[in-house]
Amino acid sequence: MSQHAESPSGRPSHGGDPSWARRPDDRTSGWVTGGVVFAGVLLLLSGALTILQGIAAIAENDVYAHIGAYVYKMNLTGWGIVHVVLGALVLVTGYGLLRDMTWARITGIVLASLSLIAQFLFLPYSPVWSVVMMAIDVFVIWALASRQEHASRV
Repeated sequence: MSQHAESPSGRPSHGGDPSWARRPDDRTSGWVTGGVVFAGVLLLLSGALTILQGIAAIAENDVYAHIGAYVYKMNLTGWGIVHVVLGALVLVTGYGLLRDMTWARITGIVLASLSLIAQFLFLPYSPVWSVVMMAIDVFVIWALASRQEHASRV
């Protein structure tokens, strides 16, 4: 028969079990917390780099290769404006995420999704960089969605 008593919080106490044998609380899991902080840093960097990508598209039309027929027709200045605005919003959201603002998690998921779509549409102009940015956006979405899932288990 087990000699486990309940703690005042209603959870069973683990008596003399070593600390490594206990299941960590989901809200303070190292992977989830570390992933959210890393996602915040990635959002800051992604926002800054997207702003620079947009400035390059606005300032010089020689930076990106001109493509022939493309289904999503928009000139490079238009794409540059989209990237600057989206990058500024992502940058502010990354800062809010690092400050542990509650609005930043949902906003981060939405903006990372929009950034993923924008990078996909910008793929013909800068294929390698767009794929790298899309991978970062996917990780950010995963990390923030994992945090939401664990927070709802309270």
